[in-house]
Amino acid sequence: MPSRAPRWPAALALFASLLGLAFGASSTFDYIKHLDRQVHDLHCSFVPGLSVAEGADTACRTAMYSPYAAFFRDRYWGGIPISLFAVGAFAFFAAFSLYYLLAGRHAPRRAPQFLLLAGVTPLLVSVGMLLVSLLRLGSICTTCAGIYVSSTLLAIASIAAFVHDRREARTDAFLGAAAPAPFPPQVPLAGEAQAIAPTVIDDAPAPARRPGSPLLLLAWLTGLAIFAVTPALLYLSALPSYSSYLTGCGKLEKPTETTGALLQVGSRGGQQATLFVDPLCPTCKALHQRLVAEGIFDQLDTTLVLFPLDSDCNWMLDRPMHKGACLVSKAILCSEHRALSVLEWAYDEQDALLAEANAGGGLANIQARIRTRWPGLDTCIESKQTQQRLDKMLRHAVDNKLPVSTPQMFLGDTRLCDEDSDIGLAYAVTKLAPNLRPR
Repeated sequence: MPSRAPRWPAALALFASLLGLAFGASSTFDYIKHLDRQVHDLHCSFVPGLSVAEGADTACRTAMYSPYAAFFRDRYWGGIPISLFAVGAFAFFAAFSLYYLLAGRHAPRRAPQFLLLAGVTPLLVSVGMLLVSLLRLGSICTTCAGIYVSSTLLAIASIAAFVHDRREARTDAFLGAAAPAPFPPQVPLAGEAQAIAPTVIDDAPAPARRPGSPLLLLAWLTGLAIFAVTPALLYLSALPSYSSYLTGCGKLEKPTETTGALLQVGSRGGQQATLFVDPLCPTCKALHQRLVAEGIFDQLDTTLVLFPLDSDCNWMLDRPMHKGACLVSKAILCSEHRALSVLEWAYDEQDALLAEANAGGGLANIQARIRTRWPGLDTCIESKQTQQRLDKMLRHAVDNKLPVSTPQMFLGDTRLCDEDSDIGLAYAVTKLAPNLRPR
């Protein structure tokens, strides 16, 4: 009987490629929407393209804002999203899988060999990105997980196609070796009837599949490379210029504060920067984490101005936006040389601190938490001098005519636009401070 290779590996490869293409396209469209410098909802779901409310899946937003989501972020606003390469690669694998499925035994043996060689590469990339998500970001976005699953299915299909092809090759070789020699043609004797039809043998083995030229592997690899980079090249050709937007968000009119109330943190001799932050502000926490992840914060000589959005100490508010921020800000002021450590602790414990501030016991709960982690600050926190110093920080914001919002970051005396504080961060700081080198 003819040797028949099952076609389910090719069908599975086609399904996996189309699934990966759908997830990659969904991620890319989300990224492209943010090129207008605004914040948009994310399609972050195990069903590609299913919309969710803004911020409903923080893991997807964390992944998109991270330095691992795009290449060349310091050269282009937002960089080149890595999902573009996934779109191109999965599109190629979809086309190749369809060809292999339809061709069947007519496809050369180089086809399953190539599928094994190239089909496992998305899985290797996915493993690397999964480790980054777990070790660096601490979360896995659902769209990313969809791509990981697609890559795994494609690798399984590629391995299965190669294994079945090897099995088919051995079967073909066995049948070819075991086939009996053909009988010589029979010449009828004189007087015998000539109308007897020859016997047709219908169970002969099918012709062995042709191996194909080794150059096919090179041609297909070249095709894969072209498919992978073409979306990125098209993206770059359509990317608008953002240079004119970077310096239009204001200046720090009075960068110095004569009484010494401000805090100095960060690297001495680095790029001068001023940060107006609220320790219980989620956006301040996110900006700080991005500065650290991009390797920017360690290059800054930072003047830290505490700007708690809490009416307990901030007379510019009639009600607290972040209850307990005044108390935490005073703890930071009282820490002096440990100020940055206390601020980062407040960021890490932000959800718990906000919850305790609004629970029964209110500020007493926060003070107890501060006392446990940073003992010896109670007297300083309650002193009149600490309140006066915090007042001077707030007046510094007023003297510079700043809006009542946080965070606000200035490189030199130029304000970093809010629109440049997420996916455009590396590009903006490189343009505003050319000596900075984001990762």
